[in-house]
Amino acid sequence: MNPLRRKRLLVIVGILAGVGIAVTLALSALRENINLFYTPTQIANGEAPVDARIRAGGMVEKGSLQRSGDSLDVKFVVTDFNKSVTITYRGILPDLFREGQGIVALGKLNANGVVVADEVLAKHDEKYMPPEVKKALQDSGQSAPASASTTSFPSKQG
Repeated sequence: MNPLRRKRLLVIVGILAGVGIAVTLALSALRENINLFYTPTQIANGEAPVDARIRAGGMVEKGSLQRSGDSLDVKFVVTDFNKSVTITYRGILPDLFREGQGIVALGKLNANGVVVADEVLAKHDEKYMPPEVKKALQDSGQSAPASASTTSFPSKQG
């Protein structure tokens, strides 16, 4: 083989190997940092991975909120009107957190089927419901509350 061709071939192989390694590292990082959304029905049916970071959401059941008297521990039940899942959280809940409204919790599912949340996201106005929660409610055959909408930006008129 001609030395010039051999040199070009080695450069091309080196570039392809570098691109392959870069793509592999990028895909690996994306897979580790993705937080998939699971409904209470999916969690109850065992579709959600245990000890992996997930997003769980639904409507907070009325009367299910339990606060610890001596700490910031909170426990509540989230439902999609088919199944329910218990969520525990240590911290201050968002100001807009209410029973009977949609939330999304980020955390890990433990072996007992309880989501141990490290972050709780609540709706940001009286008409908003997270799109994942609204879709989950529609998929379960329940309609979202009449005031729920995925658009929450007021129109500006001059």
